Amino acid sequence: MSPRQSWFVGWRLLAALTLYLIILSLWIASMRQFEVEGVRMVIRFTARSSLLLFCLAFSAAALARLWPNAWTRWQRRNRRYLGLSFAASHVIHAVAIVVFAKMDPAGFAGATSPASYIFGGIGYAAIIAMSATSFDRTAALVGPRTWRALHRVGGYYLWFQFMVSFGKRVPAMPGYAAFLIPLVAVMALRLIAMAAHPRQRTAEVG
Repeated sequence: MSPRQSWFVGWRLLAALTLYLIILSLWIASMRQFEVEGVRMVIRFTARSSLLLFCLAFSAAALARLWPNAWTRWQRRNRRYLGLSFAASHVIHAVAIVVFAKMDPAGFAGATSPASYIFGGIGYAAIIAMSATSFDRTAALVGPRTWRALHRVGGYYLWFQFMVSFGKRVPAMPGYAAFLIPLVAVMALRLIAMAAHPRQRTAEVG
């Protein structure tokens, strides 16, 4: 493995991706002088970066089983760090939402609903729980069975949330249908992998 390749693994991958997301988010906000529209642009950007990172983590095991190669092996080995990078992206997303709510309470109220608080809150609870158990010690504390159940259920719930969040915008903005394609693809990959390797179903954790 080259020095460049070795940098983009493990905790260094997480640090690099998190720093990149922070810098890019600040740059995006600065394009509108850190005003409301700039904050909303950050919310949209981090929703999309979270989608990408989630799909990379969610499809890692399935791709490694179906098409083992250098890329899918790297993706599978770094699934934990891709998942934590997704969590970091969504933390930035949450910060931007809070800033939006403070800067424009009326606009925030118009863009949200009780359902978004409930289901979004469940989603963030899942992210926190999955992130907290992505370390060796905490994973050992909850045990392998609970860990698998948590990450499996949490992963499918987050997939559903992404489908709803992007899908509900399609009638008004048809271009959002493009964001549903990777979500449908990763779910199809997981189902195909489970059908092709039925004995490994119990080990599939998302």
